[in-house]
Amino acid sequence: MTKVYLVRHGQTDWNKKLTFRGRKDIPLNEAGHREAKAILDALKNKDIGAIYTSPLRRSIETAEPIAKFFHLEIAPVQGLIDINYGDWEGLTFNEVKKRYSDEYNKWEKRPDLIRFPNGETLDEAKERSFRAFKNIVKENPGKSILIVPHRVINKVLLCALLGLSNSHFWEIKQDTGCINLVEYLNNRFILSLMNDTCHLKEIGDRTVQPDF
Repeated sequence: MTKVYLVRHGQTDWNKKLTFRGRKDIPLNEAGHREAKAILDALKNKDIGAIYTSPLRRSIETAEPIAKFFHLEIAPVQGLIDINYGDWEGLTFNEVKKRYSDEYNKWEKRPDLIRFPNGETLDEAKERSFRAFKNIVKENPGKSILIVPHRVINKVLLCALLGLSNSHFWEIKQDTGCINLVEYLNNRFILSLMNDTCHLKEIGDRTVQPDF
């Protein structure tokens, strides 16, 4: 059986400020680094055999303590990069709601139908990230693997694993620093754990906006 620990990266200042991140290369803040250490504490007995991340700093920095502990190299994978929010990147939640009110209303109600202005759709992000996910699993039979993408990527991956369309995007929550466990056995993906944040209970300064 292959075990995949699918983790969302730690907190950044743009999470706290409710700013859309996407392809912007934002580092972890102090709380995010504490979350990364807490993720290590939760996984140090899991015999991690390979580590894959998005190419963006916030994902790589989240994986670094685990990589150092297990003496592993981090493999950035382009297919795991965050969704391209296009013109929304660098704007706050309130700025987007004001400037792109129609698109934002659709994003809240039918996220599967929106293309971000000059950006991606959820279906496009799902197709390329799930392809990367399956390739990683295929290359690591019988191992325990750490994969560290982003909120949107984790959500669309979980939808894909459960056979759900992206219309269910808002029905899945992914907090910063959360851990999901996906097992692969007999050609089947099994979701064993989702959005676990028990390891973060001692960390203050958590994300202020639910699901952002």
